[in-house]
Amino acid sequence: MNRRRFLSLSAAFACAPHLAVADVWSGRALGAECRVTLTGPRQETAAALARIPGILAGIEGHFSLFAPGSDLARLNATGNLDRPAAAVRALFDEADRAHALTGGLFDPTVQPLWQALATGRAPGPARALIGWHRVRRDAARITLAPGQQLTFNGIAQGFASDAVRADLASQGFTGALIDMGEIAALGGPFRIALEDPAAGPLGQLSVTGTALATSSPGALRLGNEAHILAPDGRRPLWSAVTIEADSAARADALSTAAVFMEAGALSRLKQAAGLHRITVVDRAGNLRSL
Repeated sequence: MNRRRFLSLSAAFACAPHLAVADVWSGRALGAECRVTLTGPRQETAAALARIPGILAGIEGHFSLFAPGSDLARLNATGNLDRPAAAVRALFDEADRAHALTGGLFDPTVQPLWQALATGRAPGPARALIGWHRVRRDAARITLAPGQQLTFNGIAQGFASDAVRADLASQGFTGALIDMGEIAALGGPFRIALEDPAAGPLGQLSVTGTALATSSPGALRLGNEAHILAPDGRRPLWSAVTIEADSAARADALSTAAVFMEAGALSRLKQAAGLHRITVVDRAGNLRSL
């Protein structure tokens, strides 16, 4: 199962206009399997879907952890990034908002801790490097504190879904389901099957023009730790959290942090962030929507 994603698709285009078809593109980006289903005249959908690899290549060029020439890889290697691109500034802005909305639980500076746990090294020195507030940036430069590295694995896939949806909408399409590891809907309704790593299938959610992201700490282990890491070392409270928001990037980032938040805090987060729905699965497999 890929990383921490447990949303599978069950989409129906029952109301497609005359001569419209459902056309599909699939591929891989940012470590996730990707799939876009688009309705419209065949010639138009084929041309629109052919644009997707270029859009995703641009996003990977900014945010891939592993491509040596990406903006993120260069920032992590040198501690500085001069003249950040508009997309980079936009993602940092969204990360700022998620950090504030979650009281600091969403924090991209956990990357050294993730690496330490993944390689069996003592986590103490890496924990001392955590702190999104220590990252300095303006329009001219982004600067990390000494030893810091970032990961955008908890937001970049949602950012990619939003980018593809925006491109399709700009071309006049009104029916599409975009899954880049996080889901963004253009039109709808679309039925999304919800599945938990421990409890299995749990039902369906319906979305129209919104986005969904799910975080499941148990999807991957780093030794004795869940792979989703809190900056203060706390343990996850939920087996899975699904967030529905207008933006897939927002849903992605907030679901990452939400696994550490108790129900009352999640209710406050829903109101503060303007979320449509939060669905949680507890460790006993019980599902609850807020």
